[in-house]
Amino acid sequence: MSTYQTDSEISQFNQLRTVNQAMPISQDFAYVTGEALRLNKLTHGALDVTVGPLVNLWGFGPQKEITHEPTAQEIQHASEMVGTDKLKLSQDGQQPTLAKTHPEVYLDLSSIAKGFGVDKTAAELEKLNIGNYLVEIGGELHGKGHNAQGNPWRIGIEQPNIVQGGATQITIPLDNKSLATSGDYRIFHVDKSGRRLSHIINPKTKQPISHNLASISVVAENATLADGLSTGLFVLGETEALKLAEQENLAVFLIIRTPQGGYHTKMSSAFKKLLN
Repeated sequence: MSTYQTDSEISQFNQLRTVNQAMPISQDFAYVTGEALRLNKLTHGALDVTVGPLVNLWGFGPQKEITHEPTAQEIQHASEMVGTDKLKLSQDGQQPTLAKTHPEVYLDLSSIAKGFGVDKTAAELEKLNIGNYLVEIGGELHGKGHNAQGNPWRIGIEQPNIVQGGATQITIPLDNKSLATSGDYRIFHVDKSGRRLSHIINPKTKQPISHNLASISVVAENATLADGLSTGLFVLGETEALKLAEQENLAVFLIIRTPQGGYHTKMSSAFKKLLN
């Protein structure tokens, strides 16, 4: 699932230019892709693992720099390659397959694959009958049991101004639970007019998200779910994310920018229960 390795399954799929050609893939690759497609529906399209062409267009891809803001024509061209409806995943037989309906479809599972890596690592520890552990990959975590002092794992969620020496915002226990956080307070551009451009693209507007949500943390049963949800809910923004969290009983914690340049926090009902 590494887009940096040219011989990985995902790179082979991205290099494929034949439409509707079923490429055999591993069970793990199929599972993560399937979860990404499921969460796409759950988040009303906000989590879109095909949005890579738009990410690159806005200067957040490997090239990192853009000389001008994308034109409407450029955005439209890139958008023609974007959409989970252009992916055809089959898990009916013994060998899962994946196909594309547009030759330039580019799949990027970075919004969910790290969480899956955490889950796979935790599963290996479970096979060794290790009951006390904390796994972390790229900021996604899963904790079970107790630490060396015999206390439950407690994880701090940082606030955006921690870069300026701020303190940890809040700590939560992880008892066989996973935590993932998405935010845009570290990676962003500022355009010529002073507008803040997030590195996370809204699949519906085809532009960097522009709302007051600085970060969202999700606690879930596994890290694959927490990782994918945190990205999708972050794209939705404060109001829609909280609404969906209450509907689906999701444990989420939000850090929101204020017009004065500060921050305030909100949390879902399920998240509040974790603190009690």
